[in-house]
Amino acid sequence: MKNSPLQYGSGFPTLLRKEVKRFYKVGFQTVAAPVLTAVLYLMIFGHVLEGREMYGRFSYTAFLIPGLVMMSLLQNAFANTSSSLIQSKVTGNLVFVLLAPLSHFEFYAAYILAAVFRGVVVGLGVFLITAWISPPALEYPLWILTFAFLGAAILGSLGLIAGIWADKYDQLAAFQNFLIMPATMLSGVFYSIHSLPPAWQMVSHFNPFFYMIDGFRYGFFGVSDISPWNSLAIVLCFFVLISAVALRMLQTGYKLRH
Repeated sequence: MKNSPLQYGSGFPTLLRKEVKRFYKVGFQTVAAPVLTAVLYLMIFGHVLEGREMYGRFSYTAFLIPGLVMMSLLQNAFANTSSSLIQSKVTGNLVFVLLAPLSHFEFYAAYILAAVFRGVVVGLGVFLITAWISPPALEYPLWILTFAFLGAAILGSLGLIAGIWADKYDQLAAFQNFLIMPATMLSGVFYSIHSLPPAWQMVSHFNPFFYMIDGFRYGFFGVSDISPWNSLAIVLCFFVLISAVALRMLQTGYKLRH
């Protein structure tokens, strides 16, 4: 890959368009299926725990909606980059992307923006359907957009790292099942961490996904488990760290150049 900066007229728009079209063409699987899964979560957990109040004044169903939106957004942003790279590696067509006049930054930006786009599309789909069931408040839309973008970019970067590292589908599945899935499910999607014992509250504070969920939920209700500014600072640091790792792997050609 060339080391030139991102510039107009480069291969970046083409690669970005390719990545967006890749998931768009199978939208029933990449968009409709995750939305249906989130709705099922809402129907089951909302029905079982509807009598509970969260933060002293919100119904459990309303509390659950932002968590499900963000969980779907994160998981699909990860899936977009990781599945694209592993498919290209297994089928052998990744070489055509590597031979193109693209810098490592352009490669990274195209994959991440496509992941953000898919994550936001799925998250918006989940929100539109679940909000019809129980409309949540929208106190601070800018916080919602900020955490949605950063969360999707982080998970897209993690998907890039996983796709580069994995040589076969089993390794990618292990990365997703033993790291991404537990981290998202245990990040406060279905509960407030204040309902946990002190030891588990401490463990939750070591999970960066918790800060993405908590900050995102703050944008809806104006209340959260911790200060949204603290969440933003931690999420930004995590984004810089993960992005630096992904860019370094691309720059050195780790497991991409044989």
